[in-house]
Amino acid sequence: MNFRSLGALWLLLGCVVGAAHADGLPQAQPVMLPQPALNTLPLVDRVVVHKGERRLMLMRGGNVVRSYHVALGLNPIGQKERSGDFRTPEGTYRLERRNARSDYFLSIKVSYPNEADLKRAHSRHWDTGGSIMIHGLPNYLKHEPEYYLAHDWTDGCIAVSNADMTEIWMLTPDDVAIDILP
Repeated sequence: MNFRSLGALWLLLGCVVGAAHADGLPQAQPVMLPQPALNTLPLVDRVVVHKGERRLMLMRGGNVVRSYHVALGLNPIGQKERSGDFRTPEGTYRLERRNARSDYFLSIKVSYPNEADLKRAHSRHWDTGGSIMIHGLPNYLKHEPEYYLAHDWTDGCIAVSNADMTEIWMLTPDDVAIDILP
């Protein structure tokens, strides 16, 4: 995790990064936010991903609240059919479970596979795969950070920058619907 992302997380949590300690790590200083600022984060009622546009949109009442660039699976075109196909699924799902201790900067599990995914895979005697997440960058980078912004690099997940993942984490309630479109 880089310090800029850590600073963004601290800022969103009500702290700012101040002077560095002797060990070079930033020192967090608490900040008092005005009460209205704490209540202005709009919880969304739907997440929409347009795979072809590489966009994830947070929606509230049919309006786009936020929009983010995403990276997808290594083989992004088409519906995920089975484990190991490196595709990001398409369909309607829910955001089920949060993991602050994942191998990536935060993650929220997508409820893949749904009934249609299971039926399609079972008819072909395939394993559907699973563990599809929305997440930030890997905790241990194998490439320069710019690589992750310019390439599809996941096994089928939806990846965003760490700063974007912090916002998504804070703005999406548990069990919100997610539509993943071609």
